[in-house]
Amino acid sequence: MSTTWYECKVKYRKLDETGKQKVVTEPYLVDALSYTEAEKRINEEMKAFISEEFKITNITMANYAEIHPFENADRWFKSKISLLAYDEESGKERKTNFYLLIQANNVKEAFDNTMIIMKKTMGDYTIPAISESAIIDVFPYFSGEEGATEKMERFNTLKNATLENDQWEENKEAALIDALEV
Repeated sequence: MSTTWYECKVKYRKLDETGKQKVVTEPYLVDALSYTEAEKRINEEMKAFISEEFKITNITMANYAEIHPFENADRWFKSKISLLAYDEESGKERKTNFYLLIQANNVKEAFDNTMIIMKKTMGDYTIPAISESAIIDVFPYFSGEEGATEKMERFNTLKNATLENDQWEENKEAALIDALEV
């Protein structure tokens, strides 16, 4: 069964940099089977973070093929990937586009992380665009079945890890490939 991601916009009050309360609407990504389940899950997740009242203002199906968290990263980037294939019948090159949500600190790091993810791709591809996403956080679904707990721990470890910057830069590619292959 493939993963379906829903972008949920949540409106609530929070303190800004000056200490004043202001109303914000922030997008979150939830893995769910339906809009109803997405609404239920985002409510559960937000109750853990927001003590005051909040409102779900919009839920839309997101068009991400895959989500990839990376260590030491705090922002999400949308990478557009174009797979290139040659159509024998028409004699033309065809492009098939899909999107990855990649965690990184800047666009260059998002590009590097996208290259790591695409490293094992057999076909030709291009990365025509990478843009910063407004997504605040991602909530994947874990069933609690055997193996799911380990996947959740690995996801959270990747998402929340804090290595020293110089140690991270030295071992970045090997650590990411090892974590993604498990």
